[in-house]
Amino acid sequence: MTRSVYVTGIDRGDGRQIVELGVMELLTRQVDRVGVFRPLVHHSPDRLFELLRARYRLSQDPATVYGMDYHEASALQAEQGTDELVSALVDRFHTVARDYEVILVLGTDFADTQLPDELALNARLANEFGASVIPVVGGRGQSAESVLAETRNAHRAYEGLGCDVLAMVANRVARDDRDAIAQSLGSRLPVPCYVVPDEPALSAPTVAQISQALGAKVLLGDDAGLARDALDFVFGGAMLPNFLAALTPGCLVVTPGDRADLVVGSLAAHSAGTPPIAGVLLTLNEVPPKEILTLAARLAPGTPVLSVAGTSFPTAAELFSMEGKLNAATPRKAETALGLFERYADTGELLQRVSAPSSDRLTPMMFEHKLLEQARSDKRRVVLPEGTEERILHAAEVLLRRGICDLTLLGPVEQIRKKAADLGIDLADAQLIDPATSELRDSFAEQYALLRAHKGVTVELAYDVVSDVNYFGTLMVQEGLADGMVSGSVHSTAATIRPAFEIIKTKPDTAIVSSVFFMCLADKVLAYGDCAVNPDPDARQLADIAIQSAATAAQFGVEPRIAMLSYSTGTSGTGADVDKVREATELVRSRRPDLRIEGPIQYDAAVEPSVAATKLPGSEVAGQASVLIFPDLNTGNNTYKAVQRSAGAIAVGPVLQGLRKPVNDLSRGALVSDIVNTVAITAIQAQNPNEKAVAQ
Repeated sequence: MTRSVYVTGIDRGDGRQIVELGVMELLTRQVDRVGVFRPLVHHSPDRLFELLRARYRLSQDPATVYGMDYHEASALQAEQGTDELVSALVDRFHTVARDYEVILVLGTDFADTQLPDELALNARLANEFGASVIPVVGGRGQSAESVLAETRNAHRAYEGLGCDVLAMVANRVARDDRDAIAQSLGSRLPVPCYVVPDEPALSAPTVAQISQALGAKVLLGDDAGLARDALDFVFGGAMLPNFLAALTPGCLVVTPGDRADLVVGSLAAHSAGTPPIAGVLLTLNEVPPKEILTLAARLAPGTPVLSVAGTSFPTAAELFSMEGKLNAATPRKAETALGLFERYADTGELLQRVSAPSSDRLTPMMFEHKLLEQARSDKRRVVLPEGTEERILHAAEVLLRRGICDLTLLGPVEQIRKKAADLGIDLADAQLIDPATSELRDSFAEQYALLRAHKGVTVELAYDVVSDVNYFGTLMVQEGLADGMVSGSVHSTAATIRPAFEIIKTKPDTAIVSSVFFMCLADKVLAYGDCAVNPDPDARQLADIAIQSAATAAQFGVEPRIAMLSYSTGTSGTGADVDKVREATELVRSRRPDLRIEGPIQYDAAVEPSVAATKLPGSEVAGQASVLIFPDLNTGNNTYKAVQRSAGAIAVGPVLQGLRKPVNDLSRGALVSDIVNTVAITAIQAQNPNEKAVAQ
């Protein structure tokens, strides 16, 4: 069973960080404790490890990550030979390996290393570590024939040196050649070969990286603007009309600082979205007058304007030699890289070949990974009514870059585009609809009037109602133009779910709509229901909530063991509140005898084995409950918030259950990651064949 994966190459410039990041993503889906080891490093801290540590919340001591620096390795090899170098690195590897289930090894980078036969060194280290190898071949600027030859030669070289080759990756190949190369390699190599096309956004430096490299002064711009990728460089010298025609999406405008007309013109073009630019770089140490900068700030808020002392020619030379790097400060590049890897590599096949031991625990990170992978496996369309909200736009960028689902954003289209441009977000793959001007408004008004005729709703009144983004989005779901909806980042819960109650309604076999929170604790995920919708459910409703919550938990990989919570365990207490829980428990048993359930039961007996052994010995639920059903909203809402704040748990939800089609509500304090998770959950709910059967 493979417990270490060694990602390496054959030459510099292969962009293998995409593969290293993608493999780390795969490993952390399966295993709780993943370590990282880089045998040789140019300098510490290493930017890729810092990215991995930040993204995957690694607790590994950075001092244990690196074997030795290249100068030390070169000297040791020269003085005592390769065997001594390898021996020292193997010792340091095993020191790390003792503490982790799987190790991701980051091979040498073939850049200014002064090490002879670096490929052979990587192969030997992989063998000594007992690691399987994923060689990466860089294809930028090469013909299809050259990429084919180099990839086959690399496989032959590593296999000939005794390596267990898991898969080959040809990276940064020309997009036009990608399919032909993949087809040819697939028939000529005995291992899987993944061919990844070149992606300009990955190699493009961010404005912040350019600023740092040039020692530029930031005159205007915020963090979001500085995080934009500079996809092109346009040098200003022409008159304004000709200059504007030369602008390209995502370009960095480079112009002498005394050309106020070009500064204002390019920012005005950005504000209009024709096209959105990355920023402006002023040369000659010239700064426009204060009045011009004030106008610039109003035209394109957040868009960077930088100033450097040099002239345009040496500045251009430096710019063209820069390349964007994946690091902890470029999370958007990481999303792009993962989306690219997951699109062109068969991650299921690769994970099976890695054979990483599956963990018995379900950690928060593993749960989040599984959500995204499950949503991606059968893509659905989710409508986001709050299309002008900044957090929604950032979440949309992540969802689109990772290929998690298709998106429709609602709101004034030009306003959405301008906001996205100001944030440096590309919404080219999203559908944008303004309910107020959409051609769907008339038919939606007729449909809503028909549904609400019993309440006296006329077509004229409905025409006004359906211009509301939440009603419009809900009708899109009802009419099959979207598979689910997520709202609530700036709307109340009532504004989000009332249209669903009126239009989508509950499933035929469901008494009420309820909710569940997935509570991601340090080493497990629990489902809490109902903590958001029903104030004081009766016994029948409580039983319904339990059955719904068990189904939701199972759908998302949490094996349902239901605890019907009360202030009393077993037969130790009496009273109306305890009797309600006891009756609800019996109703669940009679309706779903296949479900494991215990109740009434106290929280400590439900989740703590030692307490369960005393209070309910022999129970198959007590001490290991995974679905906890609270007797009322007051208890449930306060408990989930107490656990969230006091235990540092991640609360994912509320996830609504019982509707014919999925609609989910966000907290108005939702973070971008919360929105991403909720959209993924909504997409997965839409995959449920039972949901689709009802829709038909």
